[in-house]
Amino acid sequence: MPKYRYLFLLVLAILVPSLATVGLVQDKAVDIHAAWALALIGDTFWSTQWQWPPVSQLALYAVGVAIAAWLYRLLLCPLKISRTLHDVGYNKLAGYSRRDVANDVRRRRRRGDLPPVYPNGWFRVMDSCQLQPNQVEGVTVLGEKLAVFRSAGGSVSVLDAYCPHLGADLAVGGQVVGDCLQCPFHGWKFRGEDGKCMGIPYAEKVPDFARVKSWPCLESNGCIYIWYHCDGVEPTWTPPIIDEIASGDWTCRGTTEHIINAHIEEVPENAADIAHLNYLHGPLVTAGVDLTSIYSSSWDFAKHVWRADWQPDPAPDAHSSTMHTQHMVYLFGQKISIADIKATARQIGPGIVYLFLESGFGNFMLVQSITPVEPLLQRLTHSVYAGRWVPTCLAKFILWGEAVQVERDIMIWNNKCYVPRPLLVREDSSISRHRRWYSQFYSENSPRFKFERDSLDW
Repeated sequence: MPKYRYLFLLVLAILVPSLATVGLVQDKAVDIHAAWALALIGDTFWSTQWQWPPVSQLALYAVGVAIAAWLYRLLLCPLKISRTLHDVGYNKLAGYSRRDVANDVRRRRRRGDLPPVYPNGWFRVMDSCQLQPNQVEGVTVLGEKLAVFRSAGGSVSVLDAYCPHLGADLAVGGQVVGDCLQCPFHGWKFRGEDGKCMGIPYAEKVPDFARVKSWPCLESNGCIYIWYHCDGVEPTWTPPIIDEIASGDWTCRGTTEHIINAHIEEVPENAADIAHLNYLHGPLVTAGVDLTSIYSSSWDFAKHVWRADWQPDPAPDAHSSTMHTQHMVYLFGQKISIADIKATARQIGPGIVYLFLESGFGNFMLVQSITPVEPLLQRLTHSVYAGRWVPTCLAKFILWGEAVQVERDIMIWNNKCYVPRPLLVREDSSISRHRRWYSQFYSENSPRFKFERDSLDW
């Protein structure tokens, strides 16, 4: 929490009550706030005769507190947005709930000839701030239930959640003991480093083969990541460290999370789909996310204009790609220069993007993560970071605008089918190049989508 938030709270604590105090002293009788004021300046608090203030004064006090709380939340509190699968991305149908519509679309949609559902690479499982020392949390990623825990010393480990003994969930009641996670069922202890069983309370000897799968993991840029490779290959690269975040000079000012019904490759492919920017993301963010209304002529007085270019990075960073973007806003045909934003988005592997924004009102970093929960179900998160003296309200506005634009994409992703051989024009050539670049994250044994569930009620 930036230090100036504490100063803001102190100022509110002193000034807000004074908004409701009409008179300080009147005939030796003072109201509650005046008594407080006298105590602050050293008068004898208990010798003062108390008198309840009039209702109008209490109402004014309540209004002052409400305004102060609203300002505090608006100006200083991080933005938090969380959208479930059925919250966004589907048209409303009379007589049907959003959940019913989402399930119906998932059941009936033509999926197409899909690429493998789990690419090889690093994927976010949670934010670092969500895991305290001696805490364990259960997460579902890549179709697996995992137990993520932090030792008292601060190191993070990730194990398969189900105990190999009798299948208890280590994340439900499990205890962190040193660098091990203890099963809540029979007390077996598994070392986080390699998953080896280090103790069985009632057994004389621990079998050498007693272990649970341990996942390679690391903490970087405020996130906990795990490494996935279908063939068990060790990590061949790691996400770069963002110095401003690692040093604490830039702090997190908000996070958004969306659950998406789509193949994972659809999301990063957006970076190479330059043509969609000026169409889908051209209408002002204030037009909202409903695709049936954002193209209305009532919004023609203003628009976002984008110029972008996507390129894969050369070796030794062949697992990365870079998108350069210029963003402009036009109002009644006139360019609004203060709204210009220069963006550089670096895609790191299949599931991480670092988006650096330069603008006239400050610089920002958006950390994007896309993690498969299961086949065709993705968790997309964005966190915005800014320097200590950049107002939180500006960072929140940037993140809110990004969320609006992302939810327009989700309206497309949730309802489209994957086209393995798309009909492209010359101006779409970057899409083909992106697919060739992204194919490096698949290998011969990468799992494919080969089944359908009998029930899609989530």
